[in-house]
Formats: sequence, C-alpha cells, structure tokens
Amino acid sequence: MPGLSILIPVHNRDVTRLVQSLAGQAMDWKGPVEIICLDDGSQEPCRLLNRALIDWPLVTYRELPHNIGRSAVRNRLAASAKQPWLLLLDNNVHLPDSRFLARYAAAIVQTKAPVLVGGTTYEPTSPTDTAAYLRWHYGRCREAFSAAVRQQTAHSQFKLKNVLMRADVFDQVKLDETLTRYGHEDTKFGWRLRAAGIAVQHLDNPVLHDGLEAGETFLLNSRQAVQNLVYMYRREALGADTKLLRVALQLQRLGLGTATRIALAPVEPLLKRQLLGSSPQLRNLDILKLLWALRALK
Repeated sequence: MPGLSILIPVHNRDVTRLVQSLAGQAMDWKGPVEIICLDDGSQEPCRLLNRALIDWPLVTYRELPHNIGRSAVRNRLAASAKQPWLLLLDNNVHLPDSRFLARYAAAIVQTKAPVLVGGTTYEPTSPTDTAAYLRWHYGRCREAFSAAVRQQTAHSQFKLKNVLMRADVFDQVKLDETLTRYGHEDTKFGWRLRAAGIAVQHLDNPVLHDGLEAGETFLLNSRQAVQNLVYMYRREALGADTKLLRVALQLQRLGLGTATRIALAPVEPLLKRQLLGSSPQLRNLDILKLLWALRALK
C-alpha cells in the first residue's frame, strides 16, 4: 500500500491526544506513515504542551514564528509531506473509534477515488459549557450529514476537516492563500476540484468535532466566512450558485437589496441575542448571513 502523510495544522490546541490515537492506528495502514504537525503561531502555553511530540516516533512537530493563516499552513504542510497520500485533519477533532485509518485504507482500494471525504460528527448530547451550545447545535443540524447526503452535492459539500487525497491532486489544486479571513477556503478548494474534473467520494468515516468555540466566536467566524464568500464572488465570480448569494443577488437585481439591508439592521442585535440563548433558531442565523452578505455587496 502507498505511504500516508497525516497533516495537522495546530493553533492554540493540545493535539497530543489526537496524535496518539493516529499513531496507535498507524499499523492499520499497510504502508509507511508519517504524522506532521505544524504550529501556526499558537500561544506559548499551548506550544509547551505540544512540544512533547518532538520525541514521538512517526511524528514531525515544527513551529512557525507567526500565524500565516489557514490556507497557507495547509499548503506548507502538504509541501513537506513525503508520502503519496495525504490525510488532512483539523486540530479540533478526535477519532471516534479504533478503525478510522483502517476504513480509509480499505476505501482507497475499493473506490479508486483520488479524493475521499470522511465527514464530521458531534456528540449526541449537548455540551456542558452552555457557551458552546450554538456551535454544537449548528454542527448537528447543518454539518453532520451521511455520506449519501453529502455525495448528492459532492464538491459543494467539501470540507477540509477530514479529507484523504492523493498528494498530486493537492499539488494541482492547492488552497488560495489570499483568503486570510476565516471561512470558505475549503469551499473554494472543492470548486477547484470540480473545475479540474477531479472526482470526490464521500464516506461514512467521520471525525468527532469536539473543539467547539463559544457562540460569540462562532458568529464572528460566520460573518467573516460570508465576507470571504462575497470576496470570491467579486474577484472571480465564484459562489453565485450558493443559496446565500443566490438570494442576496436576486434581491439586488429586483432593486430590493438596500431596502432589505435597512429593514434587517435594527433587528441584528435581537437575532444575535436569540442565537446565543438556550434555544437558538438557525433560521435567525440565515437572516443574519443575508444581512452580512448584502452589506458586503453594497
């Protein structure tokens, strides 16, 4: 079996548990395995925890002097990989069981696909930290889909949280390092795969997303993601087929963009307050995203 490079960008997270789980499953990949962790400007207390990885077998751990961003750090990780297959993981996940790598190993033989997306799952019970409830609720309702559902829009459902792909495919497509704000760098990667005619196969091999940010941070990240989406649309005419931009652009074409933006602005604090409460309604997040999109498009 061809070799595997597991790539983990690190930013203010202790990844030793994740790396330990991956190293423990390395024998299930019947070929050479390396695990590369690249710290992207974390705070010193976090770096102290992860420096233990320097002495671990199979593991290469390095630190960047300052933060270079989500796209650039993944591109740098891929450039340093020695093996023909890359497993890209976020640093805020854990493996759900002991068969994670074995399922991927079987899938590359069975599917022959150059890109395999394993998916994401969430704990079945809500977090004890109430500040993280919105992120958990959103993940359960909007992200934790089966492979069959994700495959219906294979390239649009592309997420870099848990992806296995051939190194030559990543090298051909790469991530757009001009997207320095949070969000949609993986969306654009999926669009580039589609434009290049590269098949994407979705699998039921999820990671458990357990690094749930507080609601306020999630809303800030969501706003930045909307701004990134509009930036890509303005610069390259990408994203017009997304539901959010379809609605926003239709309102503009009908001459209703300004009126909608003005009408929604006064209720923005109320929508945020509801989302940060005990029973968030995700429809309110959709309304906020529309408002943010209209502002970015004006």
